[in-house]
Amino acid sequence: MLAAVSSATLTGVDGQPVTVEVHVSSGLPAYQVVGLPDTAVRESRERVRAAVLSSGLQWPMQRITVNLAPGAVRKTGSGLELAVALGVLAASEQLPTGVLDGVAVLGELGLDGSVRPVPGALALVDSLTRAGRPSVVVPIANAAEAELVGDAHVRAARDLGELRACLQGEEAWPDWDPPLVDPDAGLDADDDLADLAEVRGLTFARGVLEVAAAGGHHLLMWGPPGTGKTMLARRLPTILAPLESAEALEVTRIHSAAGQPFRGRLLHSRPVRAPHHTASTAALVGGGSTRLRPGEVTLAHRGVLFLDELGEFAPSALDALRQPLEERVVRISRQGMSLAFPASFQLVACTNPCPCGRVPAECCCTEPAKARYRRRLSAPLVDRFDLRIAVSAPLASDVVGESSATARERVVAAVARQRARYADWPWSCNAHVPAGAVARLVPLDTDVECEWHRLVEERMLTGRGAARILRVARTVADLADAPDVTAEHLGLAAHMREDLS
Repeated sequence: MLAAVSSATLTGVDGQPVTVEVHVSSGLPAYQVVGLPDTAVRESRERVRAAVLSSGLQWPMQRITVNLAPGAVRKTGSGLELAVALGVLAASEQLPTGVLDGVAVLGELGLDGSVRPVPGALALVDSLTRAGRPSVVVPIANAAEAELVGDAHVRAARDLGELRACLQGEEAWPDWDPPLVDPDAGLDADDDLADLAEVRGLTFARGVLEVAAAGGHHLLMWGPPGTGKTMLARRLPTILAPLESAEALEVTRIHSAAGQPFRGRLLHSRPVRAPHHTASTAALVGGGSTRLRPGEVTLAHRGVLFLDELGEFAPSALDALRQPLEERVVRISRQGMSLAFPASFQLVACTNPCPCGRVPAECCCTEPAKARYRRRLSAPLVDRFDLRIAVSAPLASDVVGESSATARERVVAAVARQRARYADWPWSCNAHVPAGAVARLVPLDTDVECEWHRLVEERMLTGRGAARILRVARTVADLADAPDVTAEHLGLAAHMREDLS
């Protein structure tokens, strides 16, 4: 007897529909899984068998062959176990023919027959819906998350025995609490609600931070310890514009596929990732051997990647960021597998000017030591920062500035202007405008254009650097609600891009 059950597996941060084919035939009792299963899938036999017996059902003492189609795609995780169990029941005629037609199934099984949650439920259900299988049975712990896929018809399962009764119409499907999708629900519960009003002085640096938030520009700050670099960077999330609905669904799907716990609603606050400086290249950009996993740049998609003590990171790990910073995607290739992870993030970094980190008057580093420290940051990487500023310690007489709420109002208004301007383009902020299109999309008067060319020649900027100054000038104009970029905006943008020395 042959039975087929629809399910799905994770490939990177995306779902891949899978058809679980189960064939039960006469012969010596055996169980075999084919179709490129990983270790977790191959080990499912004992869990599935125990779950079936614990649910008061019969395990066929015959030859059982499980095929996972398509056979050329590697299957990972334990989320296929529920589909395998139902396939065995259907193939051994313990389930009526046809009850699984048009129904996809996701879930891991416990030895007692309970249906346990699986990571990436949002991505898995989304892939099944796109493949024309909108009716999905998921673990009850994943039901609220799966229901965020608008076109899906979600049903929940607590254990295998109850699921069998529900499929046969003997019991009603269990209920669950619906997810929250209200963008006005506020920040995430565990967000650190720091405020810019706590920062004393640093007027220019605060303005640069606001420009970074409004235009999505990468920001590098350097200076001695205790000057407020990290304090400023950690308050950037408090002035960022919230995610739009489509972006929130995308970010929630990525975090779900990465195994992050579901918080009961869409993530409307932009993600902020701050890995330690001992993080490896694979931890930053993603990788793996048997299963390719997303790195910090993907978890920071649509948000901020904060690298404190940038000079202490391994140079090879930092140079691996160059391509994602430019293309906003990470392409990872392994033998027989190649994936692209989204990586549209904003990089904010802080570093000391030398190994000791003291002010110049107290610095004890030799010139060779300083040169070696600066070489840890390659010129191509530094060139990719739109904003580069030196931060000096505030004075005791300095007063606190505006609150995050006030700055956030200006940032949100500037972001709205950019979204309206680029409504017909595949980007939504100034920082993402391609270098080749900057001059066309940011028109300049003759006098302003002459000033721009003068700055480029005087500073001997690369084409990338020249385009970045123009992008920043457009953001400065957006914050001032100015329709055109002026020489003043251009000069301020150039002043926000200092040479690292």
